[in-house]
Amino acid sequence: MVGLIDLLLPGMHWDALRVLIWVPFVALALDWWRGEPPVAVHPVVWMGKALHWCGERWAPLAPVPRDFRAFWCMALAWCMLAGTVMAAAWGLQWLALRFHDVIAAALLGLLLKPMLSWRMLHDEVLAVEAALARSLPEGRAQLARLVSRDVSELNAEQVRESAIESLAENLNDSVVAPLFWFVLLGLPGAALYRLANTADAMWGYPGMRGGRYWQWAGKWAARADDVLSWLPARITALLLAVLARGLSPATLARQARRTPSPNSGWPMAAMALALGVRLGKPGVYVLNASARDPGPLDTRRAAKLGSLVALSLIPLAVGAHLLITIVSAWVGA
Repeated sequence: MVGLIDLLLPGMHWDALRVLIWVPFVALALDWWRGEPPVAVHPVVWMGKALHWCGERWAPLAPVPRDFRAFWCMALAWCMLAGTVMAAAWGLQWLALRFHDVIAAALLGLLLKPMLSWRMLHDEVLAVEAALARSLPEGRAQLARLVSRDVSELNAEQVRESAIESLAENLNDSVVAPLFWFVLLGLPGAALYRLANTADAMWGYPGMRGGRYWQWAGKWAARADDVLSWLPARITALLLAVLARGLSPATLARQARRTPSPNSGWPMAAMALALGVRLGKPGVYVLNASARDPGPLDTRRAAKLGSLVALSLIPLAVGAHLLITIVSAWVGA
């Protein structure tokens, strides 16, 4: 058991701690400074290609009731891909930790960066607002780059609501959750979460999409993402609430439960309450229904609040790594 913990939690050793406490800072700095890696060398793009290949082979072309064959084939594919990315990430982490502390921190930060993405999300959401200022069709077209829902019938207020919601939801998916799993399981944890979230985005649909039927084929991926995102989503909501300087926990929980997702409602509800605006998806849910519609300045306020959350993760990650190391040393004493 101790050997397994040593393998997965390198941060439990004081020498590794000196490296790992700097990695989130390096990764977030690289993200803000350089943005996304080229597509040809982006590991998330590689994950997407592998997931697409599996979907093309095992997801049915037409609805099939209780399709256990598709479920188990895709579940096995998910597990094999998860094992592959975790093994590759562990190997790269092991190699990086063989170098001097400064070089190791830089290498691990470089490797962690593709597992998270705040700068692109920040810029894409603000680009929706800029496009909306020019025309409603341009705003819809820009929003379509961010969301999977049909945007053709959305009015200007609904386009803005969707952009802010996407920022809040992906603040968890693209920043908080990858760093959460990095702190717990190192680079393999971040890689596992990124695969799970990407699989959910590609497979986790309750019906037809892209000419494939995902009700059963995508069920494992959807549930795996729900499990891995459960705690990070609530941490994201808590950070938004703290930075907004006081949101009622009871109100936040009540609003979060209005969405069909067990997780995305938490950061979205926290953002709606923090901004004092109404957010919703037509015909599905409304958050903070009694509040005003969001305006152009609210999109910028949401982006600023998201940046504050991202920055707050750096000292929180340091504290969490330190706590894990102290507890591990105490248990092993």
